[in-house]
Amino acid sequence: MTNHPILKEVRDLICVQLLHHSTYNEKLSEYLLILLHSTEEYKINNFYLYYMMKLKRYLLIAILSITALLGVILPGATQQHTLSNTLFQTSTISALSVGIYEGTTNFQELKKYGDFGLGTVNYLDGEMIGLDGKFYQVKSDGVASIIPDSMISPFATVTFFKAEKLIHLKGQVNYQELQRSLDQRLPTKNYPYAIRIQGNFPYLKFRTVPKQTPPYPRLADAIKRQSVFELRNVNGTLVGFRTPKYMQGVNVNGYHFHFITASRKTGGHILDGQFQNAKIEVDTISNVQINLPKNAEFDQADLGDVKPDKVNKIER
Repeated sequence: MTNHPILKEVRDLICVQLLHHSTYNEKLSEYLLILLHSTEEYKINNFYLYYMMKLKRYLLIAILSITALLGVILPGATQQHTLSNTLFQTSTISALSVGIYEGTTNFQELKKYGDFGLGTVNYLDGEMIGLDGKFYQVKSDGVASIIPDSMISPFATVTFFKAEKLIHLKGQVNYQELQRSLDQRLPTKNYPYAIRIQGNFPYLKFRTVPKQTPPYPRLADAIKRQSVFELRNVNGTLVGFRTPKYMQGVNVNGYHFHFITASRKTGGHILDGQFQNAKIEVDTISNVQINLPKNAEFDQADLGDVKPDKVNKIER
């Protein structure tokens, strides 16, 4: 009986499936016993038809599963691409300038929108630098430390940095010359830019501010007690942004840089510096997203009388 050519072919096929699909051993064994005790052609044909339908069913399940998985992965990839081209900020520079030093966005949330950025932490307790996915707080003593996810920022600007353009500046330039040289090389002044400058710097001057207590002074008064540091021949990274003039009041108009050493031990808000053969990485940004504070201080603040030129003088 088992020498029937069609039966032998089916038997061999089932044996192979038994080796590769242990989950279905019991059911396949049942099919094999039926076939081994039958030589009727129509039963063999019916088995072929049934077996192929079963295979098609498993194949359909596999295709649907893969389609569902792609439906999860592809939107995530698209969202990541969008975020990499987005400037995300908490609050506004106008709000910070009038003394709103308590925000509602913590760093766990902030990390969802960027791995690169600058700002401050609640109570204006020093300067914040975000680089390579890690965020650092530099207090008024000049010491840098990792910011915990639970800490909150009243003002921060972040993005997922992806360099699109590399600019080489030959020779030595000061801070103002650096900014003018960049303006000449940027394709347009109508987009925000994220800017990273790494290397050895002949000279840098930077500040940090002390923690404030209520009633909070305006930013112009708070920085009167700032700590100023100077370093020479220092290795590190400048993290910064250039925002267009039409964003005055929302962010700092023009250039705004913070610095952290290669050792991640100190840093702060850049006031001046010397730059030798600077290599500057630039990321063009075309989306802006703002998360405004949800508190009474922001609700009741008068932000209409903030003068952008005074803000720029403080921050630049």
